[in-house]
Amino acid sequence: MFISLCICSLLAVGQVADSSVEVRFQTLVEREWEHTLALNPTWASHLGDRRWNDRWDDLRLETLAREQQHNQKILAELAAIERSDLPTAEQLNYDLFRNQYERQTAAYTSGSHLLAMNHRDGIQLADDFATALRFETKQDYLDWIGRLRTFGESLDQTIELLREGMRRGIVQPRLIVGRIPAQVEKQLVAKAEESPFYRPFLKMPRSFTAAEKSSLQQEAQAAIGEVVIPAYRRLQKFLSDEYLPKCYPEVGAWQFPQGADFYAHCCRQHTTTNLSPDEIHEIGLAEVARIKSEMQRVKEDVGFQGTLPEFFVHLRSDPKYFCRNEEELLQTYQTVSKRIDPLLVKLFRTLPRMPYGVEAIPSSAAPDTTTAYYRQPAADGSRAGTYFVNLYRPETRPKWEMMALSMHEAVPGHHLQIALAGENLDLPQFRRHGHYTAYIEGWALYAESLGDELGLYADPLDKFGQLTYEMWRAVRLVVDTGMHHRRWSRDRAISYFSEHAPKMENDIVNEIDRYISWPGQALAYKVGELEMKKLRRESEQKLGERFDIKEFHDVVLLGGAMPLSVLRTRVETWQQEVLARKAK
Repeated sequence: MFISLCICSLLAVGQVADSSVEVRFQTLVEREWEHTLALNPTWASHLGDRRWNDRWDDLRLETLAREQQHNQKILAELAAIERSDLPTAEQLNYDLFRNQYERQTAAYTSGSHLLAMNHRDGIQLADDFATALRFETKQDYLDWIGRLRTFGESLDQTIELLREGMRRGIVQPRLIVGRIPAQVEKQLVAKAEESPFYRPFLKMPRSFTAAEKSSLQQEAQAAIGEVVIPAYRRLQKFLSDEYLPKCYPEVGAWQFPQGADFYAHCCRQHTTTNLSPDEIHEIGLAEVARIKSEMQRVKEDVGFQGTLPEFFVHLRSDPKYFCRNEEELLQTYQTVSKRIDPLLVKLFRTLPRMPYGVEAIPSSAAPDTTTAYYRQPAADGSRAGTYFVNLYRPETRPKWEMMALSMHEAVPGHHLQIALAGENLDLPQFRRHGHYTAYIEGWALYAESLGDELGLYADPLDKFGQLTYEMWRAVRLVVDTGMHHRRWSRDRAISYFSEHAPKMENDIVNEIDRYISWPGQALAYKVGELEMKKLRRESEQKLGERFDIKEFHDVVLLGGAMPLSVLRTRVETWQQEVLARKAK
């Protein structure tokens, strides 16, 4: 836990907060948090709340339509609360709470919920959910069996969402959906005990009697055999007979009805700005040129005599840059992470108490997913944060990218930021677990750049790895807008990526397919990073010798995730407070 930095916490002179209005607002926030958890039981389970552990999310079309009406009602309730009657600190809560519901209503209107499945995320990978749950009591196992028993309903609801997407012309490209049948095939096992959904029953608590273990295992086998496997057969048939034939032959959201409006919404939603696709594309081109020149300097520093593209080939192909097997690869990631941890105190005053671990991405998902990702800790402290790394084909995972990647996914990136927010009891729940991609991913990309100050890029190739990851995010601005707005082909996007970053071919293909399947999300990283770096530069210039990097990081981190415009206001207010201290 920590004491949050109270910025603008004092009421203006003569302002008197209406306590009844404050209570009314806080009651609304608390009520809606409970409503959100009940509506999203899988997310509640991720947070460690077991109350709905036997349920899947209700994805019925009528439920989602009813929730849209509910969200509009909440916005009306907020409009009836006079913001100026709230204490200053509560006014920020009001703004963020309202923004959350505005974003949800806009997302529903756009139809993005109808893209209910892609090769990286969907019900075909639902078994991985079990890795986020606790299996300690008999009730934990009974709840999982309850989820297995209702799995068919959840899958059928997903199919109905996809059918509605077909009706409205909001579907994935054929090449994305073409990667899913092989994932479904892995769920069609000959014996229930071979199902990945059965894994929790392979290693059960010693406190269970043999009879209890046997009874639970039999129930799970029956549920998998009678419900889960037949459901996946329905999905397999639906994909081949109905969905795939209706999928778009090209890539890009421009193919949707009102595709330009859809993609513009995605840009606003993910970046929390009003930047247009064309503006973002131009920012990307400028960043690619800047980073390319820095890469050229590093190439010269290490004494490589060839061209930059030849240096890319060298880094992609020389065996000395790669681990020999999966075990060595995992161990190297773990070692790299341990190098970072003790150095954080140089730049951070407030660190999370929650630890994190480094684990392998499940082998069933590894071939189709990216290099790494992070899973946040459970809110109740029952599960640490997890930095998942891809061990598939170690010969394609270069060592020189590991430092920057670890700084992004673990510390001082995702784990530090997300764990700090989750531990802050001074924030309401919706802010402790808020999600704004531009802030969260922008912070993680900014965190990669701190390696210079922490002395972690002493090896020029580690620095080149950081530039590679920065280039990767700059390239995203170009290829994402290129495919979804300017009608680039997939091959053109892959070629552009390969030309400007020494990522391995399988990583590049997986990344491009990710951008295709999730329009606009990849834009948030670089847009968020650029804003955070700009805020730091401005703070250093305005405050001069009064600038304190640890205090700046507290200001950015201790309010939780927020839109970039709100973050700017928060930082500028802090700047004024520091200058006021100097004047006194």
